[in-house]
Amino acid sequence: MSKINNVNIEGVRSFETQIKKDRSLARKTQVIEGEWVLEEGNVQFVSKIKFEGGETEFKVDNPTFMGGTGSLPGPMHYCFFGLASCYTGTFATMAPMLGIKLKKLTTKVEADINFSKVLGLSDESITEEVRVKLTVVSDEPAEKIKQAEELALQRCPVVFTLRNPVKLVPSLEILNKIIIDGKCKNKI
Repeated sequence: MSKINNVNIEGVRSFETQIKKDRSLARKTQVIEGEWVLEEGNVQFVSKIKFEGGETEFKVDNPTFMGGTGSLPGPMHYCFFGLASCYTGTFATMAPMLGIKLKKLTTKVEADINFSKVLGLSDESITEEVRVKLTVVSDEPAEKIKQAEELALQRCPVVFTLRNPVKLVPSLEILNKIIIDGKCKNKI
């Protein structure tokens, strides 16, 4: 397995070949499940995230001004971490496919968040813009690096999700507990 810029290019090219033969292989479903923790003195939200190589746990605690303790990353931190890691990863994958060897690649994501709408105090936009800055150290020509940037902007799944309206399908299931013959049952 050869890696360039810590990207398994053979794996990417193999997946690309598979998709060319069968487009349905390009579709993958991501599932995130979690639970709001009701006990005081604990984190506020926990999610076990399953992935190809195993499982990990994400924990969230809102900032103090939103009722949390501020002791862990909040939801927007994870949102912007997703953007930073996906965009950077897409760039790092596009670069070697264009023959670009990187010496260093860093990312900075900034956004100004207006919580007045969250509190029902205004109809102002919650987030007006998200600023993403890649810093690339490479001996390759600037034009080639800009080409990798353009491909990353076009192909990054998180960038696409933020730039394009995506159908959100919410649902709500309300369960009430009732006791029948000494056993707890869910009643809808």
